[in-house]
Amino acid sequence: MLDDTPGSPDWWLLRLGRRKRDRRKDLDRWWNYYCGKHPLPSLPKNAAQAFLEFQRKSRTNFCRPVADAPVHRLQVLGVTSGDGNPDDDALRWWQANRLDSRQKQVYRTAMAQAQAYVIVGPHPTRTEESGKPSPLITAEHPRQVIVEHSPATGERAAALKAWWDDIDRVGRAIVFLPHGLQRYVTPERRGEQLPWGPESWVADGEFETHDLGAVPVVPFECRPNLMEEPEPEFAGVLDIQDRINLGVLNRMTAARYSAFRQGYVTGHKFRKRTDPATGLEVVEQPFVPGPSSLWASEGENVKFGQLDATDLSGFLKEHESDVRDMLVLSHTPAYYFASDLVNISADTVNALDVNHLAKVGEHQETFGESWEDVLALSAAQAGVERDYSQAEVRWADARRLNPSVIADAASKKHAVGYPLAILAEDMGESPQRVRRITSEAAGAALLASTVQSPPTTPAAPAAAQAADTAATERTGL
Repeated sequence: MLDDTPGSPDWWLLRLGRRKRDRRKDLDRWWNYYCGKHPLPSLPKNAAQAFLEFQRKSRTNFCRPVADAPVHRLQVLGVTSGDGNPDDDALRWWQANRLDSRQKQVYRTAMAQAQAYVIVGPHPTRTEESGKPSPLITAEHPRQVIVEHSPATGERAAALKAWWDDIDRVGRAIVFLPHGLQRYVTPERRGEQLPWGPESWVADGEFETHDLGAVPVVPFECRPNLMEEPEPEFAGVLDIQDRINLGVLNRMTAARYSAFRQGYVTGHKFRKRTDPATGLEVVEQPFVPGPSSLWASEGENVKFGQLDATDLSGFLKEHESDVRDMLVLSHTPAYYFASDLVNISADTVNALDVNHLAKVGEHQETFGESWEDVLALSAAQAGVERDYSQAEVRWADARRLNPSVIADAASKKHAVGYPLAILAEDMGESPQRVRRITSEAAGAALLASTVQSPPTTPAAPAAAQAADTAATERTGL
């Protein structure tokens, strides 16, 4: 008999084994699609179920590329102080919390769910030189976290994180305030939702104070507007997405019945019978469509025929028009849906990128301020006295430029006197690489200046000989 105590090896064996079993179906399905073993198209059997499956296949998800397009252009390279020097502490916290990759999770969630969150707290195992715990920076989903702002100052007044603890089988919640936090617990759960009645929750321990000076939950909002709740990146084109799905369904319906053309019969006398269940008179249908069926009738003037095929070109033009409208209204580059864009020039690509780059710039400004708040909280957690209000988050260039174009621009800037550090920044190097580049360049220049010029001793005998000749001419000796 295995030990079912939570946290024991036997308990973990059963828990992880069941999770592994439950995800096997999805893994097999995804692998079969990867290998090309897709489900075979089938003719309808059960009408209701077949139509639902038919509708499901009509969904063409353009919301995801609309949301993912700006995420591909958002990448923090590092953090610099007000004077442009790289911040080594910020880099250490960033790397320790694996934010090089996890930052993308924050951006993608913000684009898809209108907002994401980052929580800063004490790390359970790592400590700083000051003796305080290192900052633990975690990305959070809006299903579990929410923040309330002060209407007077706009600062964060309070925050909540609530989730179901599947190990201890209880609901947990943490209320974050500017000067501390309080933990709560509930044994209740109603489906996927936690209860929010006053009698459902009890305090889990005493109020825990901290000296961070602010609510340690930072929201990352998708282009927030005044007096409006943030919306996902594709909020303005949901109607077009529904229209695209409807158009695809209509095209699939027309294509299916055009590929399997419908037949008709005239002059045939159909038999009628009474349905024993309802008592109604129904007409028997002997002509069932099918790839192997043969229709025949004993009537004298019976005629069979087929309906004309449907022209699908109109559906395709409508689809392209709807997709183009969706990309234009969402400021997504048109080359994400290539269509008739063939052999376009780099200037055309840059022109198509103008509105998209402007949108990405807005995200960089908004998310940059949020990252500065995160780093300020991290400094307070680590006991580092530093003002991050003057810090600058360095983003990778959102443009997709040819390396030769970047190098040519750097050469021209160097010719008019741009310093090497600025050139390295413009070429997309991180603050740490900029410092390394300038340091090694300065070392190379110093080494070159210490190299002595070639010795001039071979010229001395020639000079002495010329002097002797002149003396001989003067004395006649």
